Amino acid sequence: MELKWLLCVTLLALGILAVQAHDMDEDNDADDVVDIEDDLDDGIEEAEESKSETSSPPPAPKVTYRPPVPTGEVYFAESFDKGTLDGWILSRAKKDDTDDEIAKYDGKWEVQDMKETKLPGDKGLVMVTRAKHHAISSKLSKPFVFDTKPLIIQYEVNFQNGIECGGAYVKLLSKTPELNLDQFHDKTPYTIMFGPDKCGEDYKLHFIFRHKNPKTGKYEEKHAKRPDADLKTYFTDKKTHLYTLVLNPDNSFEILVDQTVVNSGNLLNDMSPPVNPPREIEDPNDQKPEDWDERPKIPDPDAVKPDDWDEDAPAKIADENAVKPEGWLDDEPEYVADPDAEKPEDWDEDMDGEWEAPQIANPKCETAPGCGTWQRPMIDNPNYKGKWKPPMIDNVNYQGIWKPRKIPNPDFFEDLEPFKMTPFSAVGLELWSMTSDIFFDNFIICTERAVADDWASDGWGLKKAADGAAEPGVVGQMMAAAEERPWLWVVYILTVALPVFLVVLFCCSGKKQPSVAEYKKTDAPQPDVMDDEKEEEKDKGEKEEEEEEEDANEEKLGSDADLGSASQEEEEEEEEEDRKPASEEEETVNRSPRNRKPRKD
Repeated sequence: MELKWLLCVTLLALGILAVQAHDMDEDNDADDVVDIEDDLDDGIEEAEESKSETSSPPPAPKVTYRPPVPTGEVYFAESFDKGTLDGWILSRAKKDDTDDEIAKYDGKWEVQDMKETKLPGDKGLVMVTRAKHHAISSKLSKPFVFDTKPLIIQYEVNFQNGIECGGAYVKLLSKTPELNLDQFHDKTPYTIMFGPDKCGEDYKLHFIFRHKNPKTGKYEEKHAKRPDADLKTYFTDKKTHLYTLVLNPDNSFEILVDQTVVNSGNLLNDMSPPVNPPREIEDPNDQKPEDWDERPKIPDPDAVKPDDWDEDAPAKIADENAVKPEGWLDDEPEYVADPDAEKPEDWDEDMDGEWEAPQIANPKCETAPGCGTWQRPMIDNPNYKGKWKPPMIDNVNYQGIWKPRKIPNPDFFEDLEPFKMTPFSAVGLELWSMTSDIFFDNFIICTERAVADDWASDGWGLKKAADGAAEPGVVGQMMAAAEERPWLWVVYILTVALPVFLVVLFCCSGKKQPSVAEYKKTDAPQPDVMDDEKEEEKDKGEKEEEEEEEDANEEKLGSDADLGSASQEEEEEEEEEDRKPASEEEETVNRSPRNRKPRKD
């Protein structure tokens, strides 16, 4: 028990000392700033400097940036490391059906370093302004035609200031004779739209493609199902994330974030609305018959209201057992005119009417149980039943919910290769955002997964490595957090010391001390652990010791007697054995002829 208390006190003392030491360090730092002395000992300063140099962590490994270079055939690749917008076209269009003040695409784009970059020289495309329409685009090296090779589009996004409401998606602009990048706007035809988008608490990762109806020639947007993964972190952690879309000729697709699949499916089964319309549709000219009965239950026509059913009984009645509280002020109103109120100087009774002071709570009612006319409180009426209604029974004429008949869909078609979409010849960003400084980098469009992976490794992979090298380790993060919140020192101490305390507690309390009888049985030396008990129970201990000594003496006497008798018997047996050989020897000697006496005649 004393060990348990000692450990508890030790843990508490350690926590208090840690907090006090941290507070003293802060006080000392403040005193050093305000009251620094000019005659400090040089030896102490050198010792402190050497100590700080020794305790300082080693410098993080430096990651050198090199612009990524495609390792295979690409349709588009842009790293912005030249520092210019060469090859990109800013839109000068206006949005339709929008006020002229906000209809222009006058948002600014610039090529900049990331704000908190760990890779000097790594530049990207930055959407600088907020609350404006932004549009910029660039031509592909050659149009992409959907045939037998996959489509891979990949790029990086960093929400440097977080994101309130806005998108960072990219559009693959369809190859059409009317395509004019100088007039790129929200109605410009696109083949695929892909990328993150967020407004409020709705976090999205779009994958939309425009499918052409082979019968009507009209285009319809097809949206991929929402991913099951939680996307919030990608919008809030202010880190650079890699977004990848892979479309395969077998109509399968994958959406990856940071090279991890977050959504996948098939263009035929996992798009909304479906690519192919249903074979049958409901007949728009079919009408429900007038005698069609859709009621599963009907009121019982044979039910009769009971004679004692009172429909006029109120739901609430006054409590007849209630008694007016003593001290109730019947003659005092609940509200009175404010005696301190004054009529405003600009009050015009001809225009505003007669002025009346505002009403305030009656101060006399503050100490009384109530004021005004007392009324009995209302309670539920036990006789209330409400309006009588007949019970419901099964409808024998129920025919089910009516539905119009099915007819063949006149617009039905079956496209088993939705992968073969409209070719596209340009990539563009057409965005509106309430947050500025959205960072884009390292766009690539290709057909080989290895080429995209190499491009990601040389671009996003370096960013990830640089961020990891610059971040402190787990211990460093814990120390930094404790510097901001000193109470964490207590948490750390308890977290480390508590398991040790429990182990010691259970180990020590679980040992069984051998009893006195066990020491007697084994003749093992007994440790002197009875001092405290002798002081607390001196008389009792002395009596027990006297009894034990008497028992020991009796046992000793008995054992001595047994030993004495046993030794005596042994001596007698030895004497007999000694005498027996001697007698036998004498007899042998006497029988010898030489020792035989001569016979007298």
